[in-house]
Amino acid sequence: MRADARHNVEVIRQAALEVFRANGVTSPLEEVARVAGKAKGTIYHRFGGRAGLIDAVIDELVASQVDEIIRDVGALDAAPAERFEQYLLRMWSLQFDEPAANDVLLRVSPDSEVLIALCDRARTFALELLESGQSSGGIRPDLTEDDLHGVIWERGVIARQTDSSRAEYLRRCEFVLRGLRAHGDER
Repeated sequence: MRADARHNVEVIRQAALEVFRANGVTSPLEEVARVAGKAKGTIYHRFGGRAGLIDAVIDELVASQVDEIIRDVGALDAAPAERFEQYLLRMWSLQFDEPAANDVLLRVSPDSEVLIALCDRARTFALELLESGQSSGGIRPDLTEDDLHGVIWERGVIARQTDSSRAEYLRRCEFVLRGLRAHGDER
């Protein structure tokens, strides 16, 4: 790739990171092009479209954070229910802090293989934590995979729409966690 082409790629990548951090990966490509000072066609020429652009930035945008949460929670020396709750709290915090995290967890770009793989890693880990928490008796037995997906999805919608502070948002997340605990487990 010529030097000017490499420069265009990097300028577009940086613009995408800025725009996606502010508004998620569903932001208009016109906005990415405007911030980059390039034509929208350059994005298509260099990245093939939205999915290619997402694939080019998702690691830096949110994948490293999701992988860090999975790694850190996986290494916790704690009861299964506490690990499950820590995972949810950390993911919900990420959803509040990083709009693109919601887009990953909600699979808003099914054409992005990198985004889908990241979502699948997070989903698989969450389900392992749920099963372990239920087996140990700390998480209510009637919580299903769909319920878990719904709770994560709802928190993401709330995180994007709230005008609450981060502390207020996380305080309300604690209320949700209490509802997920097995009856009588009031830690």
